[in-house]
Amino acid sequence: MDVPDITPSLEKLNVDLDQLEAALKPVLGDVGDVSSKLPLLDKAKLYVMVTYAIESILFSSLRLNGVDAKEHAIFTELTRVRQYFEKIQNIENPPQEREQTVNKEAAARFIRSDLADDEAIKQKLTELIAKEKAKAEAKEEKKRAADSSSEPIAKRPKTKGNKKK
Repeated sequence: MDVPDITPSLEKLNVDLDQLEAALKPVLGDVGDVSSKLPLLDKAKLYVMVTYAIESILFSSLRLNGVDAKEHAIFTELTRVRQYFEKIQNIENPPQEREQTVNKEAAARFIRSDLADDEAIKQKLTELIAKEKAKAEAKEEKKRAADSSSEPIAKRPKTKGNKKK
């Protein structure tokens, strides 16, 4: 029985490990030196990723040794680091803020109290507010009428007995 030659695979593995070491050299050295050159958000990302990598390796090691890692303190630490990931994501991509709306009634009260000395302006403002309220009520009435016309007409309930012949 011939044994396959694994020398090419081992050489490829050796090359890949060398490349990995070169890529990880900044992180495997002093993380403080690397992070000092980064902006604040990137620095936070670096620290969180390094922490997550270390803790996930510990988690995997515990699992490989037959320990219930989900009951171990490392699991709570992994959860905490994931929360930091989420915080960084929220900072990078903030949720859409809702549009600000104007409280028209409060604005009208404010203006009315400020212009209380000038009766002509106060009267015009009162008239404009009354017109706006009337428009809003008419619009609401049209909407209610349209909604009620689109509803199906209820069927009459059937009654037993009382049939006219």
